[in-house]
Amino acid sequence: MSDVVVIGAGVGGLSVATRLAAAGHRVTVFEQSGTVGGKLAVHERDGYRFDTGPSLLTLPHLFEDLNLQPQPLDPVVRHVFPDGTTLDSSPDHATFLNRITAALGPSASADWDRFWHRAERIWHASYDSVLTRPVTAASLARLSWRFRDLAAIAPGRSLRDLGRRYLRDPRLRMLLDRYATYTGTDPRRAPAALAAIPYAELTHGGWYLAGGLGTLADALHAACVASGVRVELHSPVTAIEADSAVRGVRLGERTFFPADIVVSNADAVTLYRDLLPTPGRLGGLADRSLAGFVLLLGVRGETPELAHHTVFFPHNYDAEFDAIFGSPGRRARPADDPAVFVTRAADPTVHPPGREAWFVLVNTPRHGTEHSAVDWRRPGLAEAYRDHVLELLARRGLDVRDRLEFAEVRTPADLAEAVAAPGGAIYGTTGGLLRPANQGPVDGLYLVGGSAHPGGGLPMVTLSAAIVANRIGPA
Repeated sequence: MSDVVVIGAGVGGLSVATRLAAAGHRVTVFEQSGTVGGKLAVHERDGYRFDTGPSLLTLPHLFEDLNLQPQPLDPVVRHVFPDGTTLDSSPDHATFLNRITAALGPSASADWDRFWHRAERIWHASYDSVLTRPVTAASLARLSWRFRDLAAIAPGRSLRDLGRRYLRDPRLRMLLDRYATYTGTDPRRAPAALAAIPYAELTHGGWYLAGGLGTLADALHAACVASGVRVELHSPVTAIEADSAVRGVRLGERTFFPADIVVSNADAVTLYRDLLPTPGRLGGLADRSLAGFVLLLGVRGETPELAHHTVFFPHNYDAEFDAIFGSPGRRARPADDPAVFVTRAADPTVHPPGREAWFVLVNTPRHGTEHSAVDWRRPGLAEAYRDHVLELLARRGLDVRDRLEFAEVRTPADLAEAVAAPGGAIYGTTGGLLRPANQGPVDGLYLVGGSAHPGGGLPMVTLSAAIVANRIGPA
């Protein structure tokens, strides 16, 4: 029986802990904060309950052991385009094609159908060859022998390129571009393989959990406790002790906790910069995901024009990406006219009667002082941008300023502080198919979570846990 330490009680950390405990290992999870879930966090105030991280569950079969009873969403997302056109996505392909025909015309529907067949090929090639197993440069080279899979993934082509090849309507191109931001990257640079994301979301559906997505963290915690995992809160790990192999972790300045195996659910930058300083590994982690500016709104009354998820697109999407990621001669900055994503759950358990709880997200640069970041602690910036986002919603036909009970702000700086995500990057790294490996540079060290392979999002971090647990094997 091996002694395993898991650093961090995020979804990846809790998922790998339960798997390893079931395989016979003694597992202890150390979490720096006072709650479990990591970025899958919850904020409660005055009878309101907000998911401040993920608000949509995809690939629900990955969580079937938790008996969550997810509720299907239709539409999965409501898209409101700059010209006022509204398009509701559906998990049923024929229904979605009919909606596209009604909103955008039959040629747009035919284009999406052609794209969908390509996305299906990308999904199956990605899932079988990339998402469910460790990936290295050598394993991708072996993939080249399977020409059909490699051709489907389209290495070297961007998601934007793929959209322009298949989709003539600029509104469908805009819809596809949005999925690059779900991994924290720019569609003009994101790999075409990310077409697997809309395919997975719309084929397997988008799902909601009664009480909010935060209940997933509670279920994972309960599964850990039931399997004998020790979960220690308020216990920050300050270092990993290792020579050629890990020996354990250090808590605070003096306490040493021995371990045969260490699984890090910390951000890969935090791991290789602070916990196990490995300067050579940091060079490959420079491509960080975008961040998010969040409003938590308590709203009086009801808003029938909103679906569970509604995205309001800008007139010029490229201008938003230039602002967020920086452009030649210009530093990154909050976008003047960004896409605005609103989550409003029709769930009476998350708000008082006659009220609504809105989670409003705008993609932004990370927190910091480098060229691709913004100092979100600058006095007055967060408040000014809050007012700007509310004004943008009003211009797009959704003025709720006279219906607000409160408007709380969460900036990238707040996320960075809360969950030790450098710069408040939502999805960690954005290295395409080559993210930080699940096995570390010393024996017995492994990585799970959104900054490691296969990437960010609830399904991906759960798959990372499965990859690592399978790699470690039974006790």
